[in-house]
Amino acid sequence: MKSFAYLSAPDIDTALRAVATEPNPRFLGGGTNLVDLMREGIEQPDTVIDITRLPLTDVEELPDGGVRVGALVRNSHLAADPLVRTRYPVLSQAILHGASGQLRNMATVGGNLLQRTRCMYFYDHATACNRRDPGSGCAAAEGFHRNTAVLGTSDHCFAAHPSDMAVALAMLDATVEVRSTRGTRRIPLTDFHRAPGDTPHVETELAPDELITAVELPPFPAAARSRYRKVRDRASYAFALVSVAAALEVADDGTVTTARLALGGVGTRPWRARTAEEVLTGAPATEETFAEAAAAELAAAAGRPQNGFKIDLARRTIVATLRRLLTDWSAA
Repeated sequence: MKSFAYLSAPDIDTALRAVATEPNPRFLGGGTNLVDLMREGIEQPDTVIDITRLPLTDVEELPDGGVRVGALVRNSHLAADPLVRTRYPVLSQAILHGASGQLRNMATVGGNLLQRTRCMYFYDHATACNRRDPGSGCAAAEGFHRNTAVLGTSDHCFAAHPSDMAVALAMLDATVEVRSTRGTRRIPLTDFHRAPGDTPHVETELAPDELITAVELPPFPAAARSRYRKVRDRASYAFALVSVAAALEVADDGTVTTARLALGGVGTRPWRARTAEEVLTGAPATEETFAEAAAAELAAAAGRPQNGFKIDLARRTIVATLRRLLTDWSAA
């Protein structure tokens, strides 16, 4: 590991001044991804700014019924929080499906949003990777690519986004609050992560001198019966082949009045399934409608020889998740 300077920030202003002035800085929260990347020589900061002392560890109810989550809230604490478990169970479920207990106890909300791809070629310096070394190429195109994305891809990169938590946040229309010495701004979670395009190494809308300070969840009554379904190679800790975060409201006449869907494992970023939502809204809550919505969302999917199975798997997972939500709604 490359040597680096270490700074422990006692407050937010100190952290923001440091990231704006110190050479090649990185913020350190839980460190569950950054430290691994530093050991592998992928991230090579000259200055590590420890932000664990900052007052960003609260989960607070907002006046409108939403919830504000500090960026340093540990994943395990967020999953167990009564407000989250009651109002946004999909988020609690996604976090619990996302990592082992040890990792959840260390990982932070802000760090989860910024975790980088787990594509094997990203970690292998002997191979080409446009995320690690822009312009070098993409070894996955002709190599092993079973776990890669089928939506939002480009010729430069088709690595799948790794976060489970971010998929639930995308479905919930969360907003990311970020600060710098220039002030505060708010970014919709669905806009926070960037598609690879021809610059896959630029992964988010976060500027180099900005710090994630909070994530805000708007009030959404239908989320009280939301669900997260994850399909993976093994029941223990593993990244998603396909995951679905969903919420559904159905009128007395059996018509869908509200539908929210987001997909994981299949997109280069947390994938909000807006096409499927449009098909569902106002349509009968039936198996046929669910299948039609899934097919419409995945019409643009581009499979490759090893990952093409994800398209059909995603269709079936969407239908199964919506079917379960319909059962929940009928039983309520």
